[in-house]
Amino acid sequence: MKRTIFLLAAVTAVVGVVAITADARGNNDETAAPVFGVKIPSGYRGWKLVSVAHEQGDLNDLRAILGNETAIKAYRDKALPFPDGTMIARLSWSYISSEENNKAFGRYQSFVAGPPINVQFMVKDSGRYGETGGWGFAQFKDGKPADEKLHKTCFACHQSSKAQDYLFTHYAP
Repeated sequence: MKRTIFLLAAVTAVVGVVAITADARGNNDETAAPVFGVKIPSGYRGWKLVSVAHEQGDLNDLRAILGNETAIKAYRDKALPFPDGTMIARLSWSYISSEENNKAFGRYQSFVAGPPINVQFMVKDSGRYGETGGWGFAQFKDGKPADEKLHKTCFACHQSSKAQDYLFTHYAP
């Protein structure tokens, strides 16, 4: 009887540890971006600001580009190519007029972030992503990865920035 209880407790403990570890790492295939297998890095919202941008046309959004410590150091040191371990996040929002700011300015001129559109990541790992300039790509909306078809377009778009190691964004200190 003691042996059965001990075995049951051991199995329960192992299952609990595996479940907690899998949850913490996001190790479920539904959270990984297709093609590249990139997942949303924990703590990315605490990364440092690289730059901000406003895109018009079809995108028509406001965006903040963030970088992990490796990315920020490379940007500051103007190190090209970026080292393995570099991670870049692009957070994107629609933009809306700010009634409060417009009242203060006395005219319609101010816009602020509205509802989120998506978040994108670039992860530098030369060994894993050699065919795409050393970069893995991911796009998520509401925490869910975009489809495989969209992910297959990422590198083609970034090839125009080959001279900057495939990054569009320049550091804005």
